[in-house]
Amino acid sequence: MPRLAPTIDFYRNNSKIKWIVLAISILISAGSIFYTERLVSQLKEREKQQVVLFAMAIESTVNQDVNTDVQITLEILTNTSIPTILVDAKDSILYIRNVSIDSSRNQQYIDQQIRDQLEVMAETYDPITILLKDPTQNNEVFGQQKLYYKNSFLLTQINAYPYIQLSVIAIFGIISYMAFNFSRMAEQNRVWVGLAKETAHQLGTPLSSLMAWMEVLRDDPDLKNKGIADELEKDIRKLTVVTERFSSIGSVPVLRQENVVALVNTVVNYLRPRISSKVKMDVFTLSENIQVMVHPPLFEWVIENLCKNAVDAIGGSGTIAIKILRGSDSKVFIDISDTGKGIPRSKISMVFRPGFTTKKRGWGLGLTLAKRIIEAYHNGKIFVKSSEENQGTTFRIALNTVS
Repeated sequence: MPRLAPTIDFYRNNSKIKWIVLAISILISAGSIFYTERLVSQLKEREKQQVVLFAMAIESTVNQDVNTDVQITLEILTNTSIPTILVDAKDSILYIRNVSIDSSRNQQYIDQQIRDQLEVMAETYDPITILLKDPTQNNEVFGQQKLYYKNSFLLTQINAYPYIQLSVIAIFGIISYMAFNFSRMAEQNRVWVGLAKETAHQLGTPLSSLMAWMEVLRDDPDLKNKGIADELEKDIRKLTVVTERFSSIGSVPVLRQENVVALVNTVVNYLRPRISSKVKMDVFTLSENIQVMVHPPLFEWVIENLCKNAVDAIGGSGTIAIKILRGSDSKVFIDISDTGKGIPRSKISMVFRPGFTTKKRGWGLGLTLAKRIIEAYHNGKIFVKSSEENQGTTFRIALNTVS
């Protein structure tokens, strides 16, 4: 079963923590909006009652009702916030209160402003009808007026406040999240670079010693013709390349034009005698000369890493097929397929995370470094093209061709 190395298990738990924080944030946001909506509803009802009182005062005044409570009129006179427009039965403007109008413009423009405000009010709330009665004719209704209104500026602000607040919090959260991720990635990079540089430094001394011992073996007459020194020389060259790879981590690699088919074949030819004879490795291409811009030591490291992972996934006997083909938009695709145990669908998104590994021993940094090398150094892409359990996996590398 895939596992995460204990030393880097934090990343899996960190993902769960993010979901918990997100859930809590959503609950807080929903609670804030719910509370504000209740508050806005109460204020709307209060303002509606004020407008109703205003309509009653107008109705009483027009109808000359001497029994009207004077307190109603006094309460209405204290209303300086609710925009209202009074119109007659023919929608002619009779009265305007608390409506923002630019009085410096001409009368035609002012009239249009009032009409625009009236349309907004009609879309916001139903108008309050004021009945006109004739007290001399037993209060017979002889006409009507309509009082239009909308939310006061304060109520509009309160209604928009939670959304503005959540937007500010969201922006702050995104910035904080990006800063946290950048800081974490920078810390990871420093750790990997330091580890790589120290590894290269530590390899230097025994490598020099091995080169000297190899010359001694070449001079031994009993071993001279047995090919031992030649095989050791291959491994020493390989160690030299590994040392160069570690030294390249953390510095800006110099890319140069290379034949990608030749580089892949170099890696395959080195690995064939060093893996199980039951695992077959083949390279397929329609052209033997496909030029790309790469840093050879780091690129060969990626191919080697993917091939070794494929060998481990196969376990016993199987096949590793490497297909190199030209794509559209000046791209070159390198597909590395195996007939191994595959990757569970739920784990595919985790394969490039630091610490992810299916091995009992391992740091789980191979694919993470491969992704860094291809995407950060070569401006390419590496991803799982396809995978089925007990069927195999295909990794795809996309690089830019030489223009």
